[in-house]
Amino acid sequence: MAGGFEPERMIAIASGAVTLHDRRTRRRWTVEVAPYSLAASPVTQAQYAAVAGSSPSDAPGDALPVECVSWLDAAGFCNALSAREGLAPAYALAGDAVSWEPSADGYRLPTEAEWEHACRAGTAGPRYGALDEIAWFRDNSADRPHAVGGKRPNAWGLHDMLGNVWEWCWDVYDAEVYGDYRVLRGGGWSDPEWSCRAGVRRRSHPTFRIEDVGFRVARSGSS
Repeated sequence: MAGGFEPERMIAIASGAVTLHDRRTRRRWTVEVAPYSLAASPVTQAQYAAVAGSSPSDAPGDALPVECVSWLDAAGFCNALSAREGLAPAYALAGDAVSWEPSADGYRLPTEAEWEHACRAGTAGPRYGALDEIAWFRDNSADRPHAVGGKRPNAWGLHDMLGNVWEWCWDVYDAEVYGDYRVLRGGGWSDPEWSCRAGVRRRSHPTFRIEDVGFRVARSGSS
C-alpha cells in the first residue's frame, strides 16, 4: 500500500541469549530468545497514518518516525496492521488491559530482550558503532527527529536502534515498584550520548505520549 508498511523490510533475527542489566537495582539476568523478525526501522508517520488514519506526531513528515504515541497506541497499531494483512492479532485489547497471544502470527512489539539482542547484533560493547555514524542524538540532531534509515545500520541491517526516538517494548519495567509502566529502549534525538547505549532502560506509563518516543514492530518466528 502506498506509504504503508513494507513487510519485506522485516529482518529475520536468529535465536540467541542476551544478558540484561538494570542500573537502578544492579540486577543482571540472561534471557534466551527464539527466532523472530524485527522491522528494519521505526514505524514512520506515513506507515502509521496508512493504518491508523492519521499521525499524532509533533514534528510532521512522512519519513520521520511516528512519535507522540503511547504504548497502548502502539499495541493497537500492531493489531490493526495484522488485520490489514490477514494475520492473527497478537494482542487482546480490553480498554487499558492488554494480553499477548504468543502463538499469533501478527505484528507486535518486541520484548526488551529481543530489542537488545537485535540492537547489539553480535557486538558486546555499549554501541554497535561510532555514535555519530549510527544515531541522531543531542549533539547532531539539531533538536529534532530525522527521517528513518539515514544513519548507518548495524550488522544485521537494522537502522536507528539507537537515537532518533525511544522505542516501546512489550515488557513491564518493575511491577512491584512502578505498576504498569512499560520499558523504553534506545535513546532519542534529544538525549545525551550516555542514554544512547544498547543496555540503557527507561520506563513510562502505557498511556504516556511525548515527542521523542516511537516504536518498531516485530513478529514471532523468522518468516
